[in-house]
Parts: sequence; C-alpha cells; structure tokens
Amino acid sequence: MNVIGVILGGGAGTRLQPLTTERSKPAVPIAGKYRLVDIPISNCINNEIKRIYVLTQFNSESLHRHIQTTYRFDSFSRSFVRILAAQQTPDGEKWYTGTADAVRKTLVHYAEERPDYVVILSGDQLYAMDFNTMLEDHVSRGAEVTIATKPTDRGDAGSLGILQVDANSRIINFVEKPGDTPELTQLRAPMYEDERYLASMGIYIFNTETLKRLLDSDDQDFGKEVIPKAIHDTKVYSHIYEGYWRDIGTIRNFWESSLQLTDDMPEFNLYDLHHRIYTRMRFLPPSKVLGCVVNHCLLTEGCILSGREVTRSIVGIRGVIGQGTVMRNTVMMGADFYENENTDVKSDVCLGIGRDCYIEDAIIDKNARIGDRVVISPKEKKDGVYENYTVSDGVIVVPKGAVIPPDTVL
Repeated sequence: MNVIGVILGGGAGTRLQPLTTERSKPAVPIAGKYRLVDIPISNCINNEIKRIYVLTQFNSESLHRHIQTTYRFDSFSRSFVRILAAQQTPDGEKWYTGTADAVRKTLVHYAEERPDYVVILSGDQLYAMDFNTMLEDHVSRGAEVTIATKPTDRGDAGSLGILQVDANSRIINFVEKPGDTPELTQLRAPMYEDERYLASMGIYIFNTETLKRLLDSDDQDFGKEVIPKAIHDTKVYSHIYEGYWRDIGTIRNFWESSLQLTDDMPEFNLYDLHHRIYTRMRFLPPSKVLGCVVNHCLLTEGCILSGREVTRSIVGIRGVIGQGTVMRNTVMMGADFYENENTDVKSDVCLGIGRDCYIEDAIIDKNARIGDRVVISPKEKKDGVYENYTVSDGVIVVPKGAVIPPDTVL
C-alpha cells in the first residue's frame, strides 16, 4: 500500500528525568544496545513501511545522530528515515505544542510523497505489531481513521484514554481518564464476556485527505481534541491488539519493562526473527566474564564482568564491573567509550562500576563512574532529586556521566 510512517519524537519526557536531561525520550537506551526510537522504526520496516519521518524537538541531538548513523537504505530505492525537527518559519514562530500540532506543521513535507495512508506512531513505546493487518482492516471497513486499542481490565482503564465501540468496532465515544466511575462502566467493550475496556495505544492510521481535513483547525493534540471531535462526523474504527504493549512513560515503567526482558520467556521477545529490532552497527569485541556468576541477564557487546554476582540485570555496551561487586535488579546502560579512548575526561574514578560495590534496584546511566566499595540502594529513601542521584517510585537512578566517589553510600 502507498503508506508512510510518522513517528512522534518531540516530547520533553519530564517523567523520565534524569534519563531525559541530556536526551529526548526516544533516544533513551533500552535492552542495553537499542534506543526507544528503534522500536517504532523497526516495526515500520518489518511491515514494509520504509518511508518514515521522525518529528523531533527537545534534546534531539543524540537522537538525530543515532538515526543518521543507523538507518541508511539503498540509494536506488525510495526508502528513508527522515528527521523533521521543529523550526520557526514565516508561517509560524511557535514550536510544536502537541501531537496534532507537530503533524500539522510538518504535513507539507510528507504530503509531497502523496501517500494514501499515514501511520502515526509514538516514539516511546515497547511493542511488536503487524501494521499490515491493521491497514487491511482499515481499508476493508472503509475507515477514515483507525486507532489501535489494547484490551484492559477495570483496574487500569480508569487512568487511560478509553474508547467505546459499537458491534462493528466503530468508535462512538472517547473519554480520557474516566476514573473508576459509572461513566467507565458504560464504556465497556461489547465483544468480551468478561469486563474489558479498549484503551487507545496512541497508534493511528489516517487516510491522507482525512488527516488534512481534521488538522485544518487549532486543535493541538490527537488524543484530547482531534479524535474526540472526529468520531462525530468521521468513520473512526478500533483495531484491537492483543499482544504485548508498554508505554515507557515513567522511571518505574522503564525499569520494570527493561528487567522483564531478562525473564525465561519474556512477553516482549527480542529473539523473534519475524519482528527484528534494528539499531546502530558497532564493531566491538565480545563480552567476557571473569569468574562472575551471571544469572538472568542481558549482556551486550564489549563488556568486561569481573564482579562476584550479576543477577536479573542488563549490562549495556562497554559495561565494566569490578571484582567483588554484586549487582541485582539493575539496568546498567554502559558507556560510549572505553577508559583509554577519551583523554578529555579527567577523573580518579574509572569508567563503569568499581570493586566490591553493592548495587540493587537501580538504573545506572551511560558513562557513569562508580568508585570502589560504593553501596547503591533505594531502600528507606524518599522520592526526590539528590546530589548525584534521583529516587523515583522505588528506583534509584544515577544520571549520565555522574561520578560517585569510593566508599559512598547512596
């Protein structure tokens, strides 16, 4: 089909601080070697959607660099991943003020491709989805807009955007965060015997002409304004997705979703050859384990593990763990270089994690330097931003490039 993909990557990501202090949310590393933006781009490529635009705004330099060095297609094909950064023009001096506003201000660029359909995706979700099936449903129903929906129970539905559908899956009502109220009961999905509700996944298919018409307004956001208005005079349908889907919106969600990848049979399968995840090619040596007990972990390229124990953790590229160190339930993002590769950094603490440390329930961002005998644990700590670390919903986060002196207890 004549379709293009548009990935929204411009949000500030304030709930993911401090991981988004120096990078945009789609540029946050996931599973040790990928970036969050690799998920929607890979989903597009796996479904033969190879004309892709990424809309960016906040802290976008590292995201731009990653996309430009990773996604290079054959010069003789029409395939591309193109970045559309927010910019001031004679037609408008404001930056993107919402998801719909971002698409409206960039529509002129991808309208030049003359697509019949536009698939709009978020840049900060974890899933593997068959867009072709969704497109087929969209065309066969004569839909103008199709929204991917995830069945959810009542406990979670109150805090999500819930869609009410008729017997033919046409959307007839939309309520943002209805809460546990009688109004929520009326939104129950009719195709399930048990009590289920259809939550919007923030994944949309628009007929191009319909998208142009709906954006001919001052509406700023798809979920809050465009979609609720469209259901009254536009053929808007639901496409139910039963597979794994997670919105990486908070530190807790990111930490839990990451560690679930270390399970025996994780719901999100990194090893599914039908849903490959693409990322930047690196020419790094194999990882080596020097007497360390490793259990339920993801180890990426170029790591050196001399520790005593690493359990249910992720060790990102070039991750170094010193002798005697114990690390549990931790996402370590690794480093952008080895110690002897960057002479500009002057520190008495070596890159990575030192000797005889104890680390649990943590996220260690890239290029962090943790000295010997350091203890990092969120136990009995209140949420807040402290010197050299943050505690968020029971997870302790050491920010990018932080230096933790030896014998420190966090």
